[in-house]
Amino acid sequence: MKIILRGRALTFVGICLIFCSCKHVQRSEKTGWKYNDKTNGGFQVFKKKHPAPGPGLIPIEGGTFVEGGSADQDVQYDLVDKQRRSIASFYMDETEVSNSNWLEYLHWIKTHYPEDREAYYNALPDTLVWRRPLSANEPYVNSYFRHTAFQDYPVVGVTWEQANDYCDWRTDAVNEGILRETGRIADFKTASNDGAKVVPAFNTELYLNNQIRGKDVDGKRMPLDLSVGAKAGEDGKARRPVRAEDGILKGHYRLPSEAEWEYAALGVVAKDENIVEGKMYPWSGMGLRSPKRQTQGLILANFKRGMGDYSGVAGSLNDKADITAPVRSYLPNDFGLYNMAGNVNEWTADTYRQLRGEDDDMNPIRGNEFVNTRTDPKTGTIIVDKNGHPIHDPAKSGSKTPYALTLTEQNQTKTADQTGPGTKYPSSIDGKPYNPDQRGYNDTVNNLLYGRTTLVNDRSKVYKGGSWNDMAYWLNPATRRFMDQAAASADVGFRCAMTMEDQAEIHPEGKPHFPVKKAPVYIPK
Repeated sequence: MKIILRGRALTFVGICLIFCSCKHVQRSEKTGWKYNDKTNGGFQVFKKKHPAPGPGLIPIEGGTFVEGGSADQDVQYDLVDKQRRSIASFYMDETEVSNSNWLEYLHWIKTHYPEDREAYYNALPDTLVWRRPLSANEPYVNSYFRHTAFQDYPVVGVTWEQANDYCDWRTDAVNEGILRETGRIADFKTASNDGAKVVPAFNTELYLNNQIRGKDVDGKRMPLDLSVGAKAGEDGKARRPVRAEDGILKGHYRLPSEAEWEYAALGVVAKDENIVEGKMYPWSGMGLRSPKRQTQGLILANFKRGMGDYSGVAGSLNDKADITAPVRSYLPNDFGLYNMAGNVNEWTADTYRQLRGEDDDMNPIRGNEFVNTRTDPKTGTIIVDKNGHPIHDPAKSGSKTPYALTLTEQNQTKTADQTGPGTKYPSSIDGKPYNPDQRGYNDTVNNLLYGRTTLVNDRSKVYKGGSWNDMAYWLNPATRRFMDQAAASADVGFRCAMTMEDQAEIHPEGKPHFPVKKAPVYIPK
């Protein structure tokens, strides 16, 4: 019986080989030229891929929801508007970023920039957030972040600025790992000389600009280079670095927008375009306890049940946590996300204003300050700072600059490193020579009133979700608060998100679809 099955398998493989050999070569449906042919210029096109999420991320299928619509009370009398929004499908971290995740980040900085004490110091969480004049929380100052017992607990004491820097580093770390482990660049063993030296810092933007090449960098499984004049390597074949068009590298990790965060926290999944159940929390129902038989009565999130009640009575702890809890605690919501209510509040990308605005109903975000990568227009080389990171300047225009003007602008650009303290995240909200906010949402702020009648300015960033230190009201995804982007707290952490470069529908299986014809194959006669 086994022999017969193997024979059938071999026959099937043979048929497939014959079928594949008879297939027409891939051509442009507009010009008829062959793709991936080194004799006609070597333009390469790869099979379309549906990208998989990066490490730690899960897909969130986008849709329409009412931002702020789940709030049933307004205890702050904010009179916040409720607007219908559409969110494009995106990726989001399954859990909050943990202490262990942040220690990995710190270790990388210390290893790659051992002489740059400032870079390491600036990345350290502020563990002094645990200090309170009338609370005995001092032990957490030294133990919470580094003790092994808390390694899977959410990192706190992290500012909005630090969270963004972590997202940038994580992007490069993930892409470097993909390239090294698949042989597109030298693997870690080769690059480190079997651990004898530190692997040079990697940057995705520089790599895609062909600025990370060399004998000790190029891998054995680099893609073939079919362009004219490409030189063959040791294996007799011309090879090149991975390009963005290859679909191999992951997108940029970032903070989720406020709308994305609220949408993901609610986890509303409709059937046949009908939403049959309203949600007040990330779970179904209006209660805070589990209705299921085996877990009946258990609190569904980590929060403060009442004044002085952080965990319940000994022998029957209601949420089984006094301060934070491990990032994989309680039940995930319908999207599969853990702790979207309670445990720690989470930073979002948005700049805070009392009203959310009415103009942008597709992927709304407040605070888009666009930047351009500083590049030498004559050579196309990206200019870097002292640690090899690309320098980004505030955008001077909302459109592509004519090439002749790029030369003039380059001569006018300051050559000083603009990524040091106080420049990448300015401490002042005035003094900008031009406004990089192309959407016109940079509201006028009266500096004379700041600190007297208002604490809201362009540095005020939104955080959401409620925490171990909050009452149940703040567990509602529609609630929102703000804090200065350079401030930190013992009850604020974060998780990352990523834009999805793919079709909106994540789960098309079992659903009706219109038939779509493939493009006809062109054969010159």
